[in-house]
Amino acid sequence: MTKQVPHVKRNVAKIIATYIVVGGMAFLFLFDIAAVLLRNHLADRFPVSPEMFQGGGEAARFHFLNVSNGDCILLESHGRFALIDAGWGSDNPIEAVRRPGYEQRVLEYLRRVAADEHGTVHLDFIKPSHYHYDHVGGFEAILSASDIQVGRVYLPPRPEYGSQAWYLPVLRRRIEDAAHARGFAIVEDLPTEPFYHGAMRLQFLNTAFCPDRNENDNSIVTLAEYGQFRALFTGDIYAAWGLERSIARQAGPVDLLKLPHHGYTLSSSAYFLRTLRPSLAVVTNFPGRVYPNVMWNLTFITRTPTLSTVQENGIIVTVSDNYQMAVTGNLHLS
Repeated sequence: MTKQVPHVKRNVAKIIATYIVVGGMAFLFLFDIAAVLLRNHLADRFPVSPEMFQGGGEAARFHFLNVSNGDCILLESHGRFALIDAGWGSDNPIEAVRRPGYEQRVLEYLRRVAADEHGTVHLDFIKPSHYHYDHVGGFEAILSASDIQVGRVYLPPRPEYGSQAWYLPVLRRRIEDAAHARGFAIVEDLPTEPFYHGAMRLQFLNTAFCPDRNENDNSIVTLAEYGQFRALFTGDIYAAWGLERSIARQAGPVDLLKLPHHGYTLSSSAYFLRTLRPSLAVVTNFPGRVYPNVMWNLTFITRTPTLSTVQENGIIVTVSDNYQMAVTGNLHLS
Protein backbone atom coordinates (compact mmCIF):
# COMPACT_ATOMS: atom_id res chain seq x y z
CA MET A 1 0.00 0.00 0.00
CA THR A 2 2.75 2.47 0.91
CA LYS A 3 4.42 1.92 -2.46
CA GLN A 4 1.35 3.31 -4.20
CA VAL A 5 1.34 6.62 -2.31
CA PRO A 6 3.85 8.46 -4.59
CA HIS A 7 1.84 7.28 -7.59
CA VAL A 8 -1.37 8.61 -6.03
CA LYS A 9 0.35 11.93 -5.23
CA ARG A 10 1.51 12.22 -8.80
CA ASN A 11 -2.01 11.60 -10.07
CA VAL A 12 -3.42 14.23 -7.72
CA ALA A 13 -0.77 16.72 -8.87
CA LYS A 14 -1.64 16.02 -12.52
CA ILE A 15 -5.34 16.54 -11.83
CA ILE A 16 -4.67 19.82 -10.05
CA ALA A 17 -2.37 20.98 -12.85
CA THR A 18 -5.01 20.03 -15.43
CA TYR A 19 -7.68 22.03 -13.58
CA ILE A 20 -5.35 25.03 -13.39
CA VAL A 21 -4.46 24.87 -17.10
CA VAL A 22 -8.04 24.29 -18.24
CA GLY A 23 -9.33 26.96 -15.87
CA GLY A 24 -6.73 29.41 -17.11
CA MET A 25 -7.59 28.69 -20.73
CA ALA A 26 -11.30 29.07 -20.01
CA PHE A 27 -10.64 32.39 -18.26
CA LEU A 28 -8.60 33.70 -21.20
CA PHE A 29 -11.30 32.54 -23.62
CA LEU A 30 -14.01 34.38 -21.69
CA PHE A 31 -11.70 37.38 -21.32
CA ASP A 32 -11.21 37.46 -25.10
CA ILE A 33 -14.94 37.25 -25.69
CA ALA A 34 -15.49 40.15 -23.28
CA ALA A 35 -12.78 42.15 -25.08
CA VAL A 36 -14.40 41.53 -28.48
CA LEU A 37 -17.85 42.51 -27.20
CA LEU A 38 -16.50 45.65 -25.57
CA ARG A 39 -14.46 46.48 -28.69
CA ASN A 40 -17.59 46.27 -30.84
CA HIS A 41 -19.51 48.41 -28.35
CA LEU A 42 -16.79 51.06 -28.27
CA ALA A 43 -16.65 51.17 -32.09
CA ASP A 44 -20.29 52.30 -32.10
CA ARG A 45 -19.03 55.73 -31.04
CA PHE A 46 -17.70 56.22 -34.56
CA PRO A 47 -20.15 54.77 -37.09
CA VAL A 48 -18.57 54.29 -40.51
CA SER A 49 -20.61 55.54 -43.46
CA PRO A 50 -19.70 54.93 -47.14
CA GLU A 51 -17.35 57.53 -48.62
CA MET A 52 -19.05 59.51 -51.41
CA PHE A 53 -15.86 61.14 -52.84
CA GLN A 54 -17.48 64.53 -53.19
CA GLY A 55 -14.34 66.44 -52.16
CA GLY A 56 -14.81 69.99 -51.02
CA GLY A 57 -11.36 70.97 -49.77
CA GLU A 58 -11.84 69.98 -46.15
CA ALA A 59 -9.34 71.50 -43.74
CA ALA A 60 -8.12 68.15 -42.42
CA ARG A 61 -8.66 64.63 -43.71
CA PHE A 62 -6.63 61.51 -43.02
CA HIS A 63 -6.96 58.71 -45.58
CA PHE A 64 -5.95 55.23 -44.37
CA LEU A 65 -5.84 53.04 -47.48
CA ASN A 66 -6.56 49.32 -47.39
CA VAL A 67 -3.27 47.71 -48.38
CA SER A 68 -3.77 44.57 -46.29
CA ASN A 69 -1.45 44.46 -43.26
CA GLY A 70 0.62 47.41 -44.46
CA ASP A 71 0.58 51.20 -44.14
CA CYS A 72 -0.40 53.86 -46.66
CA ILE A 73 -1.69 57.16 -45.24
CA LEU A 74 -2.65 60.20 -47.30
CA LEU A 75 -2.73 63.55 -45.49
CA GLU A 76 -5.10 66.16 -46.92
CA SER A 77 -5.44 69.80 -45.92
CA HIS A 78 -7.09 72.56 -47.97
CA GLY A 79 -6.52 70.70 -51.23
CA ARG A 80 -2.89 69.83 -50.48
CA PHE A 81 -1.74 66.22 -50.16
CA ALA A 82 1.19 64.29 -48.72
CA LEU A 83 1.82 60.56 -48.44
CA ILE A 84 3.22 58.58 -45.52
CA ASP A 85 4.17 55.06 -46.62
CA ALA A 86 2.88 53.31 -49.72
CA GLY A 87 1.89 49.75 -48.80
CA TRP A 88 3.04 46.46 -50.27
CA GLY A 89 4.53 46.27 -53.73
CA SER A 90 4.79 43.31 -56.10
CA ASP A 91 8.58 42.87 -56.12
CA ASN A 92 9.69 42.10 -52.58
CA PRO A 93 13.39 41.12 -52.74
CA ILE A 94 13.15 38.80 -49.74
CA GLU A 95 10.14 36.76 -50.91
CA ALA A 96 10.77 33.67 -53.00
CA VAL A 97 7.15 33.66 -54.14
CA ARG A 98 5.83 37.01 -55.33
CA ARG A 99 2.64 38.18 -53.64
CA PRO A 100 0.25 40.61 -55.34
CA GLY A 101 1.09 44.20 -54.53
CA TYR A 102 -1.12 47.23 -54.02
CA GLU A 103 0.69 49.75 -56.23
CA GLN A 104 -2.17 50.08 -58.70
CA ARG A 105 -4.74 50.40 -55.93
CA VAL A 106 -2.77 53.26 -54.39
CA LEU A 107 -2.24 54.97 -57.77
CA GLU A 108 -5.93 54.66 -58.66
CA TYR A 109 -6.87 56.15 -55.32
CA LEU A 110 -4.48 59.08 -55.66
CA ARG A 111 -5.89 59.81 -59.12
CA ARG A 112 -9.44 59.67 -57.82
CA VAL A 113 -9.05 62.00 -54.83
CA ALA A 114 -5.96 64.14 -55.44
CA ALA A 115 -5.77 64.86 -59.20
CA ASP A 116 -6.20 68.44 -60.42
CA GLU A 117 -8.29 69.53 -63.42
CA HIS A 118 -5.49 68.37 -65.72
CA GLY A 119 -5.33 64.91 -64.20
CA THR A 120 -2.06 65.52 -62.37
CA VAL A 121 -1.57 64.49 -58.75
CA HIS A 122 0.56 66.88 -56.71
CA LEU A 123 2.04 65.53 -53.46
CA ASP A 124 3.81 68.09 -51.30
CA PHE A 125 5.99 65.28 -49.96
CA ILE A 126 6.27 61.56 -49.51
CA LYS A 127 7.88 59.94 -46.48
CA PRO A 128 8.54 56.31 -45.64
CA SER A 129 8.19 55.72 -41.92
CA HIS A 130 10.89 53.03 -42.34
CA TYR A 131 12.17 50.72 -45.06
CA HIS A 132 10.18 47.51 -44.55
CA TYR A 133 8.40 46.39 -47.69
CA ASP A 134 4.87 46.56 -46.29
CA HIS A 135 5.48 50.30 -45.93
CA VAL A 136 7.64 51.23 -48.93
CA GLY A 137 6.85 48.64 -51.61
CA GLY A 138 4.55 50.95 -53.59
CA PHE A 139 6.79 54.04 -53.70
CA GLU A 140 8.74 53.01 -56.79
CA ALA A 141 5.58 52.77 -58.91
CA ILE A 142 4.17 56.02 -57.49
CA LEU A 143 7.34 58.00 -58.20
CA SER A 144 7.58 56.53 -61.69
CA ALA A 145 4.03 57.42 -62.74
CA SER A 146 4.11 60.34 -65.20
CA ASP A 147 0.98 61.96 -63.74
CA ILE A 148 2.39 62.10 -60.20
CA GLN A 149 4.40 65.16 -59.11
CA VAL A 150 6.22 65.20 -55.78
CA GLY A 151 7.66 68.27 -54.10
CA ARG A 152 10.00 66.56 -51.61
CA VAL A 153 11.04 62.96 -51.10
CA TYR A 154 12.02 62.57 -47.46
CA LEU A 155 14.54 59.74 -47.55
CA PRO A 156 16.73 59.33 -44.47
CA PRO A 157 19.88 57.25 -45.05
CA ARG A 158 20.10 53.68 -43.83
CA PRO A 159 23.57 52.23 -43.19
CA GLU A 160 24.00 48.48 -43.38
CA TYR A 161 22.63 46.57 -40.39
CA GLY A 162 24.36 43.37 -41.43
CA SER A 163 23.71 40.40 -43.67
CA GLN A 164 20.23 39.73 -42.27
CA ALA A 165 19.01 43.18 -43.32
CA TRP A 166 20.79 43.51 -46.66
CA TYR A 167 17.51 44.39 -48.35
CA LEU A 168 16.94 47.68 -46.47
CA PRO A 169 19.52 49.69 -48.45
CA VAL A 170 18.25 47.95 -51.60
CA LEU A 171 14.71 49.18 -51.00
CA ARG A 172 15.95 52.68 -50.20
CA ARG A 173 17.98 52.79 -53.42
CA ARG A 174 14.93 51.78 -55.44
CA ILE A 175 13.03 54.79 -54.12
CA GLU A 176 16.05 57.06 -54.58
CA ASP A 177 16.60 55.93 -58.19
CA ALA A 178 12.93 56.45 -59.06
CA ALA A 179 12.99 59.95 -57.52
CA HIS A 180 16.22 60.87 -59.33
CA ALA A 181 14.76 59.65 -62.64
CA ARG A 182 11.88 62.13 -62.27
CA GLY A 183 14.03 64.96 -60.94
CA PHE A 184 12.30 65.09 -57.55
CA ALA A 185 14.13 66.70 -54.63
CA ILE A 186 15.47 64.19 -52.10
CA VAL A 187 15.78 65.38 -48.50
CA GLU A 188 17.94 63.18 -46.27
CA ASP A 189 18.05 65.44 -43.20
CA LEU A 190 14.51 65.35 -41.92
CA PRO A 191 13.24 68.53 -40.25
CA THR A 192 12.93 68.22 -36.51
CA GLU A 193 11.06 71.50 -36.07
CA PRO A 194 7.33 71.72 -36.84
CA PHE A 195 6.28 72.82 -40.33
CA TYR A 196 2.98 73.39 -42.09
CA HIS A 197 1.22 71.29 -44.68
CA GLY A 198 -1.81 73.36 -45.65
CA ALA A 199 -3.52 74.08 -42.33
CA MET A 200 -1.86 71.10 -40.65
CA ARG A 201 1.12 71.58 -38.39
CA LEU A 202 3.41 68.54 -38.75
CA GLN A 203 6.37 67.38 -36.74
CA PHE A 204 8.60 64.35 -37.28
CA LEU A 205 9.67 62.46 -34.16
CA ASN A 206 12.30 59.73 -33.69
CA THR A 207 14.33 61.08 -36.61
CA ALA A 208 17.79 60.13 -35.29
CA PHE A 209 18.85 56.75 -36.69
CA CYS A 210 20.06 54.31 -34.03
CA PRO A 211 21.98 51.26 -35.36
CA ASP A 212 21.46 49.42 -32.07
CA ARG A 213 17.73 49.23 -32.70
CA ASN A 214 15.94 47.25 -35.39
CA GLU A 215 14.29 48.90 -38.38
CA ASN A 216 10.83 48.95 -36.80
CA ASP A 217 12.08 50.98 -33.85
CA ASN A 218 13.77 53.39 -36.24
CA SER A 219 10.34 54.28 -37.62
CA ILE A 220 9.87 58.02 -38.10
CA VAL A 221 6.75 59.07 -36.22
CA THR A 222 4.57 61.93 -37.47
CA LEU A 223 2.55 64.20 -35.19
CA ALA A 224 -0.17 66.16 -37.05
CA GLU A 225 -2.08 69.05 -35.50
CA TYR A 226 -5.04 70.97 -36.85
CA GLY A 227 -6.04 73.58 -34.31
CA GLN A 228 -6.88 71.68 -31.16
CA PHE A 229 -7.01 68.34 -33.00
CA ARG A 230 -3.99 66.04 -32.78
CA ALA A 231 -3.15 62.80 -34.64
CA LEU A 232 -0.15 60.50 -34.29
CA PHE A 233 1.17 58.15 -37.00
CA THR A 234 3.58 55.72 -35.40
CA GLY A 235 5.00 53.45 -38.10
CA ASP A 236 6.06 50.17 -36.49
CA ILE A 237 7.59 51.32 -33.21
CA TYR A 238 7.77 48.87 -30.31
CA ALA A 239 7.55 49.26 -26.56
CA ALA A 240 11.11 47.90 -26.33
CA TRP A 241 14.02 50.26 -25.60
CA GLY A 242 11.55 52.59 -23.89
CA LEU A 243 10.71 54.06 -27.29
CA GLU A 244 6.92 54.08 -26.86
CA ARG A 245 7.37 55.86 -23.52
CA SER A 246 9.59 58.49 -25.12
CA ILE A 247 7.23 59.07 -28.05
CA ALA A 248 4.19 59.22 -25.76
CA ARG A 249 5.83 61.83 -23.54
CA GLN A 250 6.80 63.95 -26.58
CA ALA A 251 3.40 63.71 -28.26
CA GLY A 252 1.09 63.93 -25.26
CA PRO A 253 -2.65 63.25 -25.55
CA VAL A 254 -3.99 62.78 -29.08
CA ASP A 255 -7.41 62.44 -30.67
CA LEU A 256 -6.45 59.98 -33.42
CA LEU A 257 -3.82 57.23 -33.23
CA LYS A 258 -2.51 54.93 -35.94
CA LEU A 259 -1.68 51.86 -33.87
CA PRO A 260 2.01 50.92 -33.91
CA HIS A 261 3.10 47.85 -35.89
CA HIS A 262 -0.35 46.82 -37.09
CA GLY A 263 -1.49 45.89 -33.58
CA TYR A 264 1.12 43.17 -33.14
CA THR A 265 2.53 42.15 -29.76
CA LEU A 266 5.26 44.18 -28.02
CA SER A 267 3.52 47.38 -29.17
CA SER A 268 0.74 49.61 -27.83
CA SER A 269 1.77 49.17 -24.20
CA ALA A 270 -0.53 50.20 -21.39
CA TYR A 271 1.71 53.20 -20.55
CA PHE A 272 1.75 54.33 -24.19
CA LEU A 273 -2.03 54.25 -24.52
CA ARG A 274 -2.71 55.77 -21.09
CA THR A 275 -0.40 58.69 -21.89
CA LEU A 276 -1.86 59.32 -25.37
CA ARG A 277 -5.50 58.67 -24.40
CA PRO A 278 -6.66 58.49 -28.05
CA SER A 279 -10.33 59.04 -28.80
CA LEU A 280 -10.04 56.76 -31.84
CA ALA A 281 -7.45 54.24 -33.00
CA VAL A 282 -7.02 52.90 -36.54
CA VAL A 283 -5.25 49.59 -37.11
CA THR A 284 -3.79 48.83 -40.55
CA ASN A 285 -4.51 45.12 -40.38
CA PHE A 286 -7.20 42.48 -40.19
CA PRO A 287 -9.13 42.73 -36.90
CA GLY A 288 -8.37 39.10 -36.05
CA ARG A 289 -4.62 39.69 -36.31
CA VAL A 290 -4.52 42.29 -33.56
CA TYR A 291 -2.77 40.61 -30.65
CA PRO A 292 -4.81 39.97 -27.48
CA ASN A 293 -2.57 42.08 -25.22
CA VAL A 294 -3.00 45.08 -27.55
CA MET A 295 -6.77 44.65 -27.72
CA TRP A 296 -6.97 44.22 -23.94
CA ASN A 297 -5.05 47.47 -23.40
CA LEU A 298 -7.31 49.32 -25.83
CA THR A 299 -10.58 47.97 -24.47
CA PHE A 300 -10.02 47.54 -20.74
CA ILE A 301 -7.44 50.24 -19.96
CA THR A 302 -8.22 53.19 -22.23
CA ARG A 303 -11.63 52.20 -23.67
CA THR A 304 -10.46 53.29 -27.13
CA PRO A 305 -12.66 52.54 -30.17
CA THR A 306 -10.59 50.75 -32.82
CA LEU A 307 -11.36 50.54 -36.53
CA SER A 308 -9.64 48.28 -39.09
CA THR A 309 -8.61 49.48 -42.55
CA VAL A 310 -9.13 45.97 -43.91
CA GLN A 311 -12.54 45.45 -42.36
CA GLU A 312 -13.77 48.85 -43.56
CA ASN A 313 -11.92 48.60 -46.91
CA GLY A 314 -10.09 51.85 -46.21
CA ILE A 315 -10.95 54.65 -43.80
CA ILE A 316 -11.11 58.43 -44.01
CA VAL A 317 -11.18 60.45 -40.79
CA THR A 318 -12.49 63.95 -41.52
CA VAL A 319 -12.01 66.64 -38.89
CA SER A 320 -14.68 69.33 -38.69
CA ASP A 321 -14.14 73.01 -37.87
CA ASN A 322 -15.05 72.27 -34.24
CA TYR A 323 -12.48 69.39 -34.22
CA GLN A 324 -14.94 66.51 -34.25
CA MET A 325 -14.22 63.34 -36.23
CA ALA A 326 -16.43 61.78 -38.87
CA VAL A 327 -15.46 58.41 -40.33
CA THR A 328 -16.16 57.07 -43.82
CA GLY A 329 -15.07 53.80 -45.40
CA ASN A 330 -15.30 51.61 -48.48
CA LEU A 331 -12.67 53.71 -50.26
CA HIS A 332 -11.62 51.07 -52.78
CA LEU A 333 -14.49 50.42 -55.12
CA SER A 334 -12.63 48.25 -57.62
